[in-house]
Amino acid sequence: MFAVLKTGGKQYKVASGDVIRVEKLAADAGETVQFNDILMIGSSVGAPFVEGAGVQAEVIDQIKGEKTINFVRRRRKHSSKRTKGHRQKLTLLRVTDLLESGADKSGVKAAVGAGSVSASAMAAAAPAAEKKAAAPKAEKKAAPKAEKTEAPAEAVGSKPSNLLDAARDGKADDLKKISGVGPKLEGLLHENGVFHFDQIAAWGPEEVAYMDDRLSFKGRIERDNWIEQATQFAAEKE
Repeated sequence: MFAVLKTGGKQYKVASGDVIRVEKLAADAGETVQFNDILMIGSSVGAPFVEGAGVQAEVIDQIKGEKTINFVRRRRKHSSKRTKGHRQKLTLLRVTDLLESGADKSGVKAAVGAGSVSASAMAAAAPAAEKKAAAPKAEKKAAPKAEKTEAPAEAVGSKPSNLLDAARDGKADDLKKISGVGPKLEGLLHENGVFHFDQIAAWGPEEVAYMDDRLSFKGRIERDNWIEQATQFAAEKE
């Protein structure tokens, strides 16, 4: 009788007494491991696995596979090439028993590898599971949330007294003439009541600090000489 088991993303056809190499399992030499992902055993075919079936095997040793050499060369890169080697870690097993039914999983599936359990893990899992079931669940009491108190933001500068609700005569000056003012910034100025050059020209240091904060462009007005430019454009308009 033979069985087809799955472990480490690969499938293996095994019979009792076979020695196989599989992807590394967390088990020591001499331990017994059990594979529970059985695709086929005897005349039983799983969908995808055979319920209750298992394959037991004894760990012979932890080994490494043959060394593989990979040569990497990048196109259009002068003298760009690399050689690297790899040895896959494997577990050497001897199949001892094929179980068509009654395989004991003990609730510790994947304790060693994909679909496998070790004898030591099976023995350790039983008292741990009993202890977990007997332990009463502690009720979590939510700690009272501290009320957040936000300190009021300190006012920056002084609000200009010459802000308007709308442009005079319904016609605003082209504030984009000022260096550093684009369509977006012009829209922000309109939202804050600034429509004309003479409004900007009349600002003092406190008004400049206030508008800098409102426009979120710290130092922009002074850095780009808005006051001087606005004064010049206002004079030209007259």
